[in-house]
Amino acid sequence: MVSKETAAELVEHATQAREKAYARYSNYPVGAALLTKEGQIFTGVNVENSVYPLTVCAERAALFTAVTEGYRSFEAIAVVTRDAGTPCGSCRQVLAEFGLDIEVIIADTKGEIQQITSVAELLPFSFGPDNLDSSDWDAG
Repeated sequence: MVSKETAAELVEHATQAREKAYARYSNYPVGAALLTKEGQIFTGVNVENSVYPLTVCAERAALFTAVTEGYRSFEAIAVVTRDAGTPCGSCRQVLAEFGLDIEVIIADTKGEIQQITSVAELLPFSFGPDNLDSSDWDAG
């Protein structure tokens, strides 16, 4: 579990990032700040599109940027929305790919942490890499 100071720092980064969100359609800007095990912080925002399925959430934007920079191990992610909304199902699944133990810090735009949970708690009975044991595949 990250310290109170680290959680507050992540919330601040996510809050600042949120200001750059492109939420033209939902008017629901989201900011995220992802902490790697090495101590690096990557931010992301939601970027909406008129073709709704092409929208990218803040959590995935932060994670994809971190992966692009070569990081694969994550400690925590802070998500800031106006009402302390939790990550959507797609974001939960993408985060689960990198660890069910990732801490998820949910805060509102006042910077108040409303909930601290984990990917495992947000996505019980998850499907992940362990479910894809290739020895089970029938080549025939």
